[in-house]
Amino acid sequence: MTTFELCLAWNWEFDADFVNLLDTACQANNLSLLQIRPDNLESIKNQLSRGEISCLSFFDRASDEDDRFLSIVHWARQQQVFRINPYRLARRAWNKATMYFEFIQAGLHTPHTIVLPPYRLKPLLPPVELHILGTSFAIKPAHGGGGQGVVTEATSWDQVLQARQVYPADHYLLQAHVVPISLGPRQAWFRVIYCAGETYPSWWDPSTHVYTPVTIDERRLYNLEVLWQITGIIAHTCQLELFSTEIALTQNDQYKVVDYINDPIDLRLQSKTAQGVPNNIVERVAQRLVSLIAENLPAVKD
Repeated sequence: MTTFELCLAWNWEFDADFVNLLDTACQANNLSLLQIRPDNLESIKNQLSRGEISCLSFFDRASDEDDRFLSIVHWARQQQVFRINPYRLARRAWNKATMYFEFIQAGLHTPHTIVLPPYRLKPLLPPVELHILGTSFAIKPAHGGGGQGVVTEATSWDQVLQARQVYPADHYLLQAHVVPISLGPRQAWFRVIYCAGETYPSWWDPSTHVYTPVTIDERRLYNLEVLWQITGIIAHTCQLELFSTEIALTQNDQYKVVDYINDPIDLRLQSKTAQGVPNNIVERVAQRLVSLIAENLPAVKD
């Protein structure tokens, strides 16, 4: 039987650069990498079931979009291999309604939010007082990403009633808009990537989605240490090894977690696309993940 130190499941073509960086980091640490893609998925499933191959750790970047990869997810769980962002914890983090309540309990600040039950469970709702959300607000299904099902500039209860029926089995969040203050030449809106104990904050423009890494001098000048502290609380709450979050500083000098947890995160390189993550951050994420895997492998391998 051939045993690989890391098994990576991926299916998004734009992950190729990140996968190459991960492969390079594996080679530098003398770790073998097995890539499971849509084109070899069935073959790998058969080899695993026959015991011809195995792996010691597993990283899933495919099953959220392709259910065919779930059999590999279940295999990794049954074999009790080390998993980055285990599926059970990832599913919990994908639920914005769950994370909202857990963030509040953890002492984190978020925009004013109203959580509504699924339409399928409670189709008729009495009107909710929307004034606490301001003149306009966002309507978001508890699951999903990329803006699917989101109404960004809602102003009425009728829009809420209509939106709830798009995903009738899901909770919905009504979220007040956040207006960040400016720190120097930039708006104080940050996207922060967390990876296995390391935090990488960037200034992030919500209209252009362009990352600009926070420098050491900016961290000191603007007292941005709180970004590391907040992200550490989020990591403790969700228990994921890799995720991103969005944090904004508001007029009352309060940092609010605007977009709770993103998983899996977009790791396209900034050198390839303007909305990508700065190359050095992606490189560091790949290296840190491989170090984490090496730290969690069995102490003795024959």
